[in-house]
Amino acid sequence: MNKFIVGIIIIFSTFSTFSEAKESFSPPQLKELAEAYVKAKSSRQQPSATVKEIDNYVSLLADDFIDEHIKYNFTYTNKAKLKSDMVAKLKDEFFYSHITIKELMYGANVVFIKMTEKTKVKPHRLDKVIEHETTYIHSLEFDEKGLIKHIRRHAG
Repeated sequence: MNKFIVGIIIIFSTFSTFSEAKESFSPPQLKELAEAYVKAKSSRQQPSATVKEIDNYVSLLADDFIDEHIKYNFTYTNKAKLKSDMVAKLKDEFFYSHITIKELMYGANVVFIKMTEKTKVKPHRLDKVIEHETTYIHSLEFDEKGLIKHIRRHAG
C-alpha cells in the first residue's frame, strides 16, 4: 500500500512540475521581442550610437547565449567579447542604418525575422564609404524569461 501512495505522489509531483513550466510565448509576445531586437540592433548602428545602445542590445541576451553567423562560420558565446567588438565598431562612421522587418514567422519560443537593412558606413579601417541594401533572416530562440538564448544569422 505504501508503494501505491508513493507512486501517486510521484505522478502528482511530475504533473505539477509540468504545469509550472513556462508555456511558449504567444505570436504577439514574440513579435514584441523581435521588434525589440531589431530596434536594438539598429540603434547601435546609428551615427549617434554610444556604449549605452550596445549595453541595451547585450541586455537582450541570456547569459549562456549563442550568436551564430552562419555564412561566415563564426559564433559568439561571450557577452564581454561581443560587447568589446561592438564598441570597436563605434569607430566606424555611420551615415545611416535603417532596418525594415519584411516578415515574421513564429514557433515555440522562436521567431524568424526576414529583414532588409539599408546602410551607409565608412569603416574606420577603410578609405571608402560602403552603401548597401541586404536582406537577412535571423532566427531568435528565447528562454523562459524572454531573453535571447540563440541567434542564427543567415546573411543575404
